[in-house]
Amino acid sequence: MWLRTWAFLDRCFFGPAAARAGALGASLRVLRYPYAVLRDLSRGEINLRAMGLVYTTLLSLIPLLAFSFAILKIFGGHRDIQPIVYEFFRPVGGDAATELTNRVIQFASRVSSGVVGSVGLALLAWTLVGTIKKVEDSFNFVWHVEQPRSFARRLAEYMTLLIAGPVLLVGFIGLSHAALSSASVQEVVRLPLLQRLRGTGIVVAPYVMVTTFFTALYMMIPNTRVQWRAALIGALAAGILWAAVGKMFTAFVVYSTRLTVVYAGFAFVVAALLWTYFGWVILLAGAQLSFYVQNPAYLRLGLQPLRLSSVELEQLALKLMYFVGRTHVAGGRRWTVNRLATELGLPGAAVAQMARALERAGLVIVTDEDELVPARDVGRVGVHEILEIARNQRSGHVAPRNLPIPPVDRLLASVDEARRKFCGELTLRDLVDEAPRPAALHLTPRQSSSR
Repeated sequence: MWLRTWAFLDRCFFGPAAARAGALGASLRVLRYPYAVLRDLSRGEINLRAMGLVYTTLLSLIPLLAFSFAILKIFGGHRDIQPIVYEFFRPVGGDAATELTNRVIQFASRVSSGVVGSVGLALLAWTLVGTIKKVEDSFNFVWHVEQPRSFARRLAEYMTLLIAGPVLLVGFIGLSHAALSSASVQEVVRLPLLQRLRGTGIVVAPYVMVTTFFTALYMMIPNTRVQWRAALIGALAAGILWAAVGKMFTAFVVYSTRLTVVYAGFAFVVAALLWTYFGWVILLAGAQLSFYVQNPAYLRLGLQPLRLSSVELEQLALKLMYFVGRTHVAGGRRWTVNRLATELGLPGAAVAQMARALERAGLVIVTDEDELVPARDVGRVGVHEILEIARNQRSGHVAPRNLPIPPVDRLLASVDEARRKFCGELTLRDLVDEAPRPAALHLTPRQSSSR
C-alpha cells in the first residue's frame, strides 16, 4: 500500500508532468523539495539519528552548560545564559520550562564551581568533543559525506567553537541589552511608529536568532562546503517549523492531562524528552532540505544507496575522463564533482566515488578547490585502462571464493581479450580529438552520416 503510494507520488513529482512548462510544472518542481524531505523522514533513518541525539543531548547538556559557565565566569557573563536555556525548554510549558531551567542551571553551576579544574575542564571538553562528533556524523549522513574530519582538525575546530560560541552569544545579548537601555535609544523608541516597530522586533527576534543559529550549524558542521544560500533556505524552513511545532507542542502539554495522570511528577521530564526529539528531527529535516537545495540531483534518489550496473560504471568512468581530458586539452573551466554530477544527471555520490577510484589509480588529481585534472598526459591514458578501473571497483564486502570453472573462465578470458584487442592502442587523447563540433552536438547519427 505505502510502496504504491510513494511510487505514485514519485511519478507525479518527477514524471513528465513536472518537466512541462507552465505553472503546474513549476509548482511540481518546487514541491519536490518538501516531498523529498517527508519521504526521507518516513523511511526512518533520520528519526533514528534524532533518537540517538536525544540520548546524546541528555548526557552532554550539563557538561556543556558547566563548560560555558566556566568560560563565561571569566568575562562575568555566566548569568546571561539562563534565558537561552529557558528558550530551549519554552515549548514544554511555562511552569515546567521554568523548573527545568532552574534545575539545569543549578546542576551546571555546582559542577562548574566544584568539579571544573584543570582535569575536570579537560574531561568536560573531551565529553563535549565526542558529543559534537556525533552531531557531525548525523549531518554528514544527511549530506552523504563519507569522510569525517581528522582528529586534529576536529579537536581544534570543536574547541574553538566551544570557547568562542558562548562568549559571542552572551556578548551579543549583552550589547543588545545595553543598546536598548541607553538613554538615547529610549528617547527615540518613544515615538509611536518606533514603539510599534520595537514590539514587532521583540516578537520576531527569537525566530531570527533561531534561523541564524541554524544557518551557522548547517554551514559549519558538515565536513563539506555548504553554500550560504542553501543553508539559509534550510534554516528558514527549520526555524518556521520549530516555531509552529513549538506552539502546538506547548498547547498539547498544557491541555493534555494524560501525561500528568500517567507520569505524575515526571510529566515535565517526559515532555522535555519529546520536545528534544522533535527539535532534532526539525534540525535534521532542515539540513536535509539545504542538502537538496545545493544538490538537486539527489531529489529522486534520497537517502537510498546508489547501485550502478557494470555498464553504467563503465560509461561513467569514460565520460568523466572525457570531460576532464577535453578541458585539459582545449582549455576552459575545470570540472568539479558537483558540476559533473549536474552535467551527467547523476547524484554526486556516484561521481565522487568514481573520481576517488580514478584518483587511487593515478589517472586524475583532485585539487584543493575540488577540481579534477589529469594525473598524467592524456595521450598515455589508455581507454582499456579506464574500463578496467571501472569494472574492478571493490564493493566493500568480503570477496567470494574464486571457484575455478574451466568453461566459464575460458569464456570470460575470451571476452576480456576481445575487449582488449578492440580498444587496442586507443587513448583518452584519441577520444578527445574525436569530439564533434559544437554545431553538431545535437545531430542524430543519421543526420551526421548524411553530412
